[in-house]
Amino acid sequence: MISSVLIANRGEIALRIIRANRELGIKSIAIYSDEDIRSAHVRNADEAYHIGPAAASESYLNVKKIIETATAAGADAIHPGYGFLSENDTFADACEKKGIVFIGPRGKAMTMTGDKMKCKELMKKANVPVIPGSEGVIDDVDLAERVAHDIGYPVLLKSAFGGGGRGIRLARNENQLRQEFEMAAAESKAAFGKASLYVEKSLEGIRHIEFQIVRDSNGNTRHLFERECSVQRRHQKLIEMAPSPVVNAEIRKRMGEIAVRAGEAVDYLNAGTVEFLRDKDGNFYFIEINSRLQVEHPVTEVITGLDLVKLQIAIAQGQEISFDQEDLKLHGYAIECRINAEDPFNDFAPSIGTVGRCNLPHGPGIRVDSYLFSGCSVSGYYDSLVAKVIVWGRDYQEARARMKNALREFEAEGINTTIPLHETIMNNADFIRGDLSTDYLDRLKILDIMEKEHIEKVKRNTPAAVAAVLLQSDVDRRNPEVVQDMRNARTRGWKNIGRNSFGI
Repeated sequence: MISSVLIANRGEIALRIIRANRELGIKSIAIYSDEDIRSAHVRNADEAYHIGPAAASESYLNVKKIIETATAAGADAIHPGYGFLSENDTFADACEKKGIVFIGPRGKAMTMTGDKMKCKELMKKANVPVIPGSEGVIDDVDLAERVAHDIGYPVLLKSAFGGGGRGIRLARNENQLRQEFEMAAAESKAAFGKASLYVEKSLEGIRHIEFQIVRDSNGNTRHLFERECSVQRRHQKLIEMAPSPVVNAEIRKRMGEIAVRAGEAVDYLNAGTVEFLRDKDGNFYFIEINSRLQVEHPVTEVITGLDLVKLQIAIAQGQEISFDQEDLKLHGYAIECRINAEDPFNDFAPSIGTVGRCNLPHGPGIRVDSYLFSGCSVSGYYDSLVAKVIVWGRDYQEARARMKNALREFEAEGINTTIPLHETIMNNADFIRGDLSTDYLDRLKILDIMEKEHIEKVKRNTPAAVAAVLLQSDVDRRNPEVVQDMRNARTRGWKNIGRNSFGI
């Protein structure tokens, strides 16, 4: 039995794992870099060990140092969270060699799911539908052009070892393909250490729908229903929800069975996600298996009543899954908004600094997973995700209304966040109808709508003279002092713009 877990991560996911461990009576061992000495996960863990400098390559990605720390601390297991080393087969294998339980899939399964082309071939053999594309890795732009000609434009150039939306480029014609091929290869090399690409048909008007699966060491596999993740920016998910507005009971059963088949095809272990694209005609196509706990796992927890981290630990201990597929029932609707420390009014520029006043929303059906607190530091060294707001409602519209309340109450003074964008989306007619696609932001010009709403809020909530200054600053941003006042005002909330920013 596992009695102590080293958490090879930071931020909100480290806190999430600590809480699950505490409920199970398991000791939590945290690691931290120079940048995270005062972080919440360090203060909440039972033990904490310094791991290295701020740069992730020297701390949270340092396999040797993390294994040494786990051994010295007497950890029975390591939970990698998501990101960093969570899908690193070398790390999983290193844990196994040292007799440390890796809470996740085996290294062999990671190797298969990490190689997109090999995984695609396995899916074909398992009768899992895949998107038309190249039969193997393509290292030559001329070959890429011939494949694109055969399957038809538009096409995507994708890293064969990618994930998280990185290493993906769209080409609508031959000229664009030649321009983007080199860029995609460079991105893949920078992100994953390998420049190998493959060509895939780009589907129009698609929705991104994924199925959560769990599988134990006895071969018992279950799917925990779907999540819709179609609201994205540059292939990065912004909002997730469950159930999907376009998945009925019949589709859920059929696609759930296919997701289970996909997990069994790679001999998967523990929790993972089988991801699909759905075209406008209702056809589903496999794209990848994410061999880790997903950022959006709380959405599934809310609608099923399961604790996925505790379930992960149980499976890692060799326990069988305690429920049958038929035991699982969908309960209501859930929506998650990812809150990033980015300025959506300034091309999503990263926002770093010390958080002043901090108010995380509360209320019926509202859950917030976050590392924020008054006085905490938001670093530029790591991912910009600072919080996840998850809401539950009896139906889709109640969940949406609760999300609007939660976003209105959320306050993190001193940094810019993507909250204004989420507020715009929650009020958008297409979102209300559930008319979603992965090009949702561009198709409806959501960022332009957000800017217009911002101006209207300023008009309604500030004295006329101040509004004139702010409006002019939207047109002419050459005055840096006015621009900074604007950004500070956004951070403090609309009701405080006039009073706090301009001494009124």
